[in-house]
Amino acid sequence: MAANNLEQRVAALEAEIGKLREMVKPNEDVPWWRKIARTFAGDPAYLEAMALGRKYRDSTRPKPTRRRKKSKNGRA
Repeated sequence: MAANNLEQRVAALEAEIGKLREMVKPNEDVPWWRKIARTFAGDPAYLEAMALGRKYRDSTRPKPTRRRKKSKNGRA
């Protein structure tokens, strides 16, 4: 009788695992980034974060060098 009880418990667990797998199964027809696209649209904190990120990236870029104007005699 213990073996029969064990088989019932294993069958119940397998059924429950099957349900859980269906719940967490990824929807492969839609990419993940499409699911979250526009989630933060218009959010002031998001807009501020994007502005700060751009400011930081701009600060790490090398500054353009200034070119000297050539004089009339052809020297710099």
